Amino acid sequence: MLNTFPDLLVLGFFAPTIIRIAVALSFVSIAYLQWKRHTELSEIKFPIIGRSSWWVSVSILLHVALASAMLFGYYTQIAALVGMVVFIKQAIFAKRYPRAVPLCRGEYVLLVFMCFSLLISGAGALAYDLPL
Repeated sequence: MLNTFPDLLVLGFFAPTIIRIAVALSFVSIAYLQWKRHTELSEIKFPIIGRSSWWVSVSILLHVALASAMLFGYYTQIAALVGMVVFIKQAIFAKRYPRAVPLCRGEYVLLVFMCFSLLISGAGALAYDLPL
């Protein structure tokens, strides 16, 4: 099959980089929204951990750590695997705890597939990662 723009195939190595930056920006956005609603989120009672503010701080730190790993390309595949677990958990909790989860369920499913793509394809350009 003929390609419409065959010269752009040379830049295919940068496609995972664009996905990586988009996932990093979504992690930063979620961390910022959780930081902004820190006091409101600490009042939510969860089944196992109860009502406390330490889980909000841990969640913010986890999102910031995953965002920095994705943004700088440091162990991207491990960060993508952990990110998939985080996004699946948040997609499950999106209906039960809508105040704690800032995005809707469909956006989390899209982010899970983006992380899965990074897990399979690798980190892309300008990244330090382990080869598969």
